[in-house]
Amino acid sequence: MAYIMVLIANLSVFSIIQVDRQLHTPMYFFLSSLSILDVCYSTIILPAMVVNAITGNRRISYSGCFIQLYFFICVGGTECLLLAAMAYDRYVAICNPLQYVLIMNKRFCSYIVAGCFLLGLINSMFHTLMTLRLSFCGSRNINNFLCDVLPMLEAACSDIYSSQMLIRVDTVLLGVSTFLVVMNSYTHIISTILKIHSSEGRKKVFSTCSSHIIVVTIFYITGILSYNGPKSGKSFTGARVSSIMNCVLPPLLNPIIYCLRNNEVKRALKKAITRFEN
Repeated sequence: MAYIMVLIANLSVFSIIQVDRQLHTPMYFFLSSLSILDVCYSTIILPAMVVNAITGNRRISYSGCFIQLYFFICVGGTECLLLAAMAYDRYVAICNPLQYVLIMNKRFCSYIVAGCFLLGLINSMFHTLMTLRLSFCGSRNINNFLCDVLPMLEAACSDIYSSQMLIRVDTVLLGVSTFLVVMNSYTHIISTILKIHSSEGRKKVFSTCSSHIIVVTIFYITGILSYNGPKSGKSFTGARVSSIMNCVLPPLLNPIIYCLRNNEVKRALKKAITRFEN
């Protein structure tokens, strides 16, 4: 049910943005890209989980495991970068509105999204190639519900030092740095909001920004818990729950927080429904 809701919500948002010309702005361009990423993020994991639960067969082929690993890291890394780009877009729109159209032009936005996807692909390629070099012996059990880097390092019986160093570097470059960009952008945004004289305007902008911060925080916190949680005991179950939440909650909440609470998207949605009924 969660997967179906993710598909319906995100594909609806993507379709509405593509159809309605009034939504062809930088912010919605980023949101449409985020919707596609969220669909991919859930599709990589949730259907396989459903099949495993129904059939009871938890086996995965060697090649299938690495394919899942590659696309999971690719989409996750790309989403980290895209969330930072979206925060910068809101920073320019609110803190420097007179220069917004000039700075966030169509070509620049296209380069940003293309750069996010390219860096995500390159980052995933490095992790996948490093993991492919490892030797797996014994039971070959992956102690997780998907083929991710850390569970596969735990299952390896060869030297994993290089892979661990790559994870640490990646955590700083793609995790911490993008989160700092997001927080720094919203800190400046909140500072600008507080200077707004109109209490109604201040409340409206702050409500939107706080929602964005909540979604971003859920994405990063659940990601951190799933990668740095305990490896055994009762708390280990909590770490695995965090992994599931990281795969389900952000893709489910993003279209609701970013779009379906937005008056412009509501207007476009009503317009599309009316046109369909007629």
